[in-house]
Order: sequence, then structure tokens, then C-alpha cells
Amino acid sequence: MIDRLQKILGDKGLITDPQEMHPYLIDWRDRRKGNAVCVALPANVEEVSRTMKVAAEEGQPVFPLGGNTGLCYGGVPESPSPEDKPGIVISLQRMKQIREIDAAANIATADAGVILAELHEKCKPYKRQFPLYLGSEGSAQIGGLISTNAGGTGVVKYGPMRDLVCGIEVVLADGRILTDLEGLKKNNTGYDLKHLFIGAEGTLGIVTGAALRLHPENTNDAHAWVSVDSPETAVRLFTEFQDKCGPYIEAFELLSGTEIDAVIRHIDRIHVPFDAVPDWSLMIELTSTDTSVDLNSVFEEILGENLENGSVLDAFIASNSTQAEQIWHVRHSVTEANKLEGMGLVHDVAVRVSKVPAFIAKAKDVTAEKFPMATPILVNHLGDGNVHYILMFPHEYWNNLADPDAVTHDVQACVHDIAASFGGTFSAEHGVGRKLTDELKRLCDPLRYELMQTVKRSFDPDNRMNPGVLFEQKKSN
Repeated sequence: MIDRLQKILGDKGLITDPQEMHPYLIDWRDRRKGNAVCVALPANVEEVSRTMKVAAEEGQPVFPLGGNTGLCYGGVPESPSPEDKPGIVISLQRMKQIREIDAAANIATADAGVILAELHEKCKPYKRQFPLYLGSEGSAQIGGLISTNAGGTGVVKYGPMRDLVCGIEVVLADGRILTDLEGLKKNNTGYDLKHLFIGAEGTLGIVTGAALRLHPENTNDAHAWVSVDSPETAVRLFTEFQDKCGPYIEAFELLSGTEIDAVIRHIDRIHVPFDAVPDWSLMIELTSTDTSVDLNSVFEEILGENLENGSVLDAFIASNSTQAEQIWHVRHSVTEANKLEGMGLVHDVAVRVSKVPAFIAKAKDVTAEKFPMATPILVNHLGDGNVHYILMFPHEYWNNLADPDAVTHDVQACVHDIAASFGGTFSAEHGVGRKLTDELKRLCDPLRYELMQTVKRSFDPDNRMNPGVLFEQKKSN
């Protein structure tokens, strides 16, 4: 099999040395490691197709890998038959061509291996933007972002990845290529199959390319860091912003003081524009394509009124791009800071925006009673209801646990049940991966779960595409 793949991929397209393979087998936080017989690095969709056909003929599982920035171990290769069929990792890092930017249609067509930050740069000369922004944009790849239906800070205005994909190219488990890159606004010709692959986490096929929705670049922006006394006040303020300037809201992020403290401890060049770190911080971005709109005045009006009535404790409005970058440097550094802070158990729940304060209050009360040794850290995409409720355990405590997996399970079930009690979900943007398969089975509507399994069998009857992701698997003895 290795010889066959070598002929298809060439010297630059195949890795078999265990040491060179290591970065492709482990998640970026070094918490879980898998195994594979090799790592394939195809340079185009035809090479992906031929590689998939070899894998099918050999009965080898296939593990698609994007930028490996996920938090649910979806990129860690774990075969159900690790001894005789360890599987093939397929990384699309060499497929990084932006095939077309169509400014009139507002569409960029790109390979799946294109880095998000590179796409941002390539759109600028066309006065367009691809409005997905997140902390890992320097390494996250388009294919992985599609496969996990990534969110980011701009979901309140532009929606998640599902709303930004208008066409897709996928190689199926048997090597056939499904191409739908027209990106038409109107095309009512039956099932819209692309939505099956968005958020499927590589379990139905490998995304190799996509037509992506662009938006006019925002030539006008304003940024503020606001101190509030509670999540309830934050929701009231968000509602007021929606009423008075809804179309301008690009990001509306709520962070706990414990999160900002962690960022200060571990990340360089952090500037807090207040005398003390607020207990609750809102980081807000307003944008417009109309340069005549005075967005700073919008901030001054709304925040000024709320400072007078006591709803806002303090506020800082950026007066230049450097100050704006300082605000968002804090926000986009949270993941790296949390990795260094301790053993963080990250939850990715979502409830309606109106229910965010009640969820936070109940989660804090319940987890304080059950897990008093953990510090709650919160990052909340308030504009879309996505709450990253993180319980941070000290490394020393965690390393001395007799059964850390059991504690992890208890913590997850506790927080997820609270979200479910408010009509929420346990996975808003991180996906299910290998981490939460039991939670999907436990909390998903049984009929929906059954229908998803039916879809999986239809596209991948031999269960070779990323086995163990989304659905639990039993390893062979």
C-alpha cells in the first residue's frame, strides 16, 4: 500500500517516519495521541481521490486532518482495529490554492487547505472580506472550519460557517468526487447536499474545496471594552444595542474577570484600560460599509446613558487601531492562556441569549458545590448565546486524581444537563469529535440520532471515514 501511495503522492506527499508523523497524530493541547500507518499529503483533489481509492481497496480507515486546532479530538486518528488496520491520516496542507475571487458574485473559491488568515489577506485587494474571525485563524484551515461548522466572534452578524458556504467539493469514501461549486443564490434542484458535510467532522467524506460567501469590507469600525456588574446587565445592554444599531453589531463578547486574569498571567502585550480587571467585561465591535456613520458617537450615546444610570460601571472606546487591536488581542488570546493556566475542562454550550444569565448563575452554583477545587472561567459569545463555561483545575490537583476520566465525565454531564434544562445544546461550535460521542447519544433526540446513523451508513457503509467521531465505536480485540 505504501508503494502505491508513493507513486500517487510523490516524495513530498507521504510521511512514514514515526517522528515526522508525530505532529499529525496528537491534538494541539497534547492531551490525546493516536496512530496511523502513514500521513498522506495530496496536492490536489485528484490525488485525494486516488488516495481514497487505495484506502478503500486496502480496507484502511481514513482520518482527515485540517489545521489541528480543534478541542474535541476529532483530528486524532484512532482506528477500531489498530493492530492490522491503523489507518491513513490525510492532511490537505499542500492544497492551499485560492482558485477564484469573484467580487461581483461575492464568492471566493478555495482549496480546503487554505489558512483562514491567508484568505483574509487575499480578499483585501477586492475590497471584500470573508467574515469568520477567531483566535486560531493563523493555523485553522478552510476544510476543518467547514467540517466543524466553526463560529467565531462574528456569528452575531454573519452566522457560522454553515451560513458562509455556498458550494462544496468533497471526496467520498470510495474516492468519487462530488462537486458543487457553482455558488448560485437560487438553485432549487432537490436536496442541498453540502449541508450534510458542513459540521460532519470528516465522517462522510473529505472536503477538498469550497465556494465561500464574501461580504463588502467594513471601511468603518469602532471598538469598546465595557465593564458591567453582571451577565443580566450585559444582556440588557445587548438588547439596547440591537434596538438602536442592530445592523452594526459585529461582535458582542462577555468575559469573566477570571478569564482576563489568566490571559494577563500568560500572554505578552496585554493592556487593560481600567484600574482593575472588571468582574465582567464586554468587548464590542461595531462595523459598517458606510463611512458617514459615526460609530464612536453611537457608542458614546448608548454607553453614556448607561454610565449615568449605573448599568455600566466603566467604559473604554478605542480611539485608534492600536487600541482596538489591544482589546481583541485579549479576547483572541484566551485559548492559549487557558492551555497554560491549568487543566481546563472546556464546555461549548449554547442557550438563547435571554437565558444566558440564568445558565451562568445555575452553572456557577452547582459546580461550586460539586467541584469546589475548580475556578470557573467564562468566555461568552453573548450575541449568539454560546457560552464557553470552563472549569479550571490546578495541574497539581489534576495530576493526583485516581481517575481523571471519571471526573471529566462527571463535570461534562453536570454542565451539559444544566444547558439542556434551559433548552440548550452541549455543542455550539466545537463539534462532538471523539470527546463527546457519549453525550451526543445521551442528549440527542433518539430519532435524530437514528437518522444521522442512517446518513452515515449511506455515505460510508464500511465506517472508514473518521471512525469514532460523532458515533461511539468499539475497538477490535
